[in-house]
Amino acid sequence: MTADDIRYAYGDEPLFSAASLSVAPGEVLTVVGPSGAGKTTLLGLLGLFRPPDAGTVRWEGRDVWGRSDEERLAIRRRIGTVFQEPALFNESVARNVGYGLRVRSSWRDRLRDAAARAIGRTDPSDRVREALETVGLAEKADRNALSLSGGEAQRVAFARALAVEPDVLLLDEPTSNLDPRNTAVLEAVVTEAREAGLGVVVATHDMHQAERISDRVAVLLDGTVIETGPPEQVFDDPDDPRTRKFVTGELLY
Repeated sequence: MTADDIRYAYGDEPLFSAASLSVAPGEVLTVVGPSGAGKTTLLGLLGLFRPPDAGTVRWEGRDVWGRSDEERLAIRRRIGTVFQEPALFNESVARNVGYGLRVRSSWRDRLRDAAARAIGRTDPSDRVREALETVGLAEKADRNALSLSGGEAQRVAFARALAVEPDVLLLDEPTSNLDPRNTAVLEAVVTEAREAGLGVVVATHDMHQAERISDRVAVLLDGTVIETGPPEQVFDDPDDPRTRKFVTGELLY
């Protein structure tokens, strides 16, 4: 997935003037920058929630907004997204994790699922079980999702994104409110996703996390990506003086 010179504005307020980045299969790209720089909006553009005002978002080399609605929907279904705040339903953990699978299924399969629930058959699918095992919540499959702690709820959100077997995973500040244990679990999940061949884009304000999990880091400042490179280069020997000032705390927003 690639974004080339994308521009985006909220009304008369430009957010991006010419932002470009890409993520390859089996790579973790972290996007760092101050609050308000547009990290969440950038993920929204990559996730096809909205088109850019200018520039191009490409999937397998082709402009996604130049394709038909049907083609674009098929691409969107190959992208998993986890937001900063997990949005869970008042249902079991397993039902929450299986939500993406259900909305992607045919009406016949949905009716079959409803009939199974009506007679009390609620066994989760293999993909739901595997996703829950990946985030360490297999034993809580039958528990109501709204009874979980914040860290466990975010792990459910991760499992829901993984269950649909995406090609690209977009993570928006996924551990910003979590304790160290849950943060470590989810960082391990990111590593597993990379090893499974997924392209992962993580928006984070935590530069230590970016150092731990990244293959590459992109620095978002002043409406554009000012620098991209391996974490040791970006944080220890950046090319752009603004990156150095941002990393050391001299550049305040």
